[in-house]
Amino acid sequence: MVDTPRIVVAGTHSGVGKTTVASGLMAALSSEGFRVAPFKVGPDFIDPSYHTLAAGRPGRNLDAFLSGPELIGPLFAHGAQDADIAVIEGVMGLFDGKGGGDLASTAHVARLLEAPIVLVVDARAMSRSVAAMVHGYTTFDSKSRVAGVVLNRVGSTTHQKMLREALRPLGIPVLGVLRRDDELETPDRHLGLVPVAERHGEAARTLDALGMVISRSLNLDGIVRLARSAGTLGVERWSPESPDLDLSEGVRVAVAAGPSFSFLYRENLELLRGAGAEIVTFDPTTEEELPVGTDVLYLGGGFPETYAETLSVNGRMRYNVRDFAESGRPTVAECGGLLYLVRELDGHPMCGVLDAEATMTHRLTLGYREARALTASPLVESGADVHGHEFHYSAVEPGAGERPAWDLAGRAPEGFVAGGVHASYLHTHWAATPELPRRLVRVASRRSMEVAL
Repeated sequence: MVDTPRIVVAGTHSGVGKTTVASGLMAALSSEGFRVAPFKVGPDFIDPSYHTLAAGRPGRNLDAFLSGPELIGPLFAHGAQDADIAVIEGVMGLFDGKGGGDLASTAHVARLLEAPIVLVVDARAMSRSVAAMVHGYTTFDSKSRVAGVVLNRVGSTTHQKMLREALRPLGIPVLGVLRRDDELETPDRHLGLVPVAERHGEAARTLDALGMVISRSLNLDGIVRLARSAGTLGVERWSPESPDLDLSEGVRVAVAAGPSFSFLYRENLELLRGAGAEIVTFDPTTEEELPVGTDVLYLGGGFPETYAETLSVNGRMRYNVRDFAESGRPTVAECGGLLYLVRELDGHPMCGVLDAEATMTHRLTLGYREARALTASPLVESGADVHGHEFHYSAVEPGAGERPAWDLAGRAPEGFVAGGVHASYLHTHWAATPELPRRLVRVASRRSMEVAL
């Protein structure tokens, strides 16, 4: 049973200022002494990095496609432990889900959490029409509780007065107003923000300033009261601990970190620890050696193309990664990690583990994927089904090796399995498939014992 007060910050559509409001609200509440649990609906990696900085505790994802609807409540309970309030930032428009349906939409997740919704509205160039828009969103789905609105990009005091008068007959409280000259912009890259890892100091200053704007522009007391109206959620807390008593000990997993590799789901790391592994991080842009005693190499996603030259110049690390992978020890690479393992990225030499080359393109590959493992690897058994997502502007040629990693439903085989390497564009959230990290640690433990003997 979970009774953490909670609020969902949703938008009428992408680009209305959800992240501005949600991150600023997290910062503002934290500055008031609240222990804030931050969440993001959907598979986003960048927004949670800002949430982490704003709230001072890990930002987590809630994705009803990747984990399945049945895990949304338990994962929320896990991430909200000891919190005074949870702020959940939505994705896209309130009702936009997988394939244009309801699955994994912000509204879907809000219903699963029985949480009230604050709707962010871009009020620029609107007056009375704002009432028609809000009326539509509040009545479209009777099971989704839109309990208040925040008006963004309001032009003037007169404009604000017109908007409030238009909304008054609806009985939906206006919980805050942000003026156009209040808005704090953050640099865009692709479809989102620049990750905190690339601009930590600047991001911290931006969030501090944003928290101050939100504190004076939003009714924090009203939002807290609304969050406390959510009531008790009847779920059991998710646990990353392995049910097996025979935990693997002594397995060290080296996780790529730093500005070039910052896209990993926190639950993935917790599941590795829950299986008995030790997690150590390293930065391939600055360090020349892998952590001593590395048994598993985990290269997550990020923007290695932004640091391609720096990664390429660090030839010592590239050599060590190649040597590790060619030794047959388990190596898992997702998206950005895949690019690091090919021969070249836009002409810059990479690790050369995979017989492929990568180039940046102007074409975005984005979407949820249903995948089946085509080849057994240290990560996954052949024939296993998983859910994942892709997000990249790059292309790898060839797109799959002689032993492909995945069969993506409705698409060509994708990814590479070679020795102990499992490399692919697919991002996976292991909460729904805990057997993957447990298999990875078990294989690494067995190999370490064989070497020791």
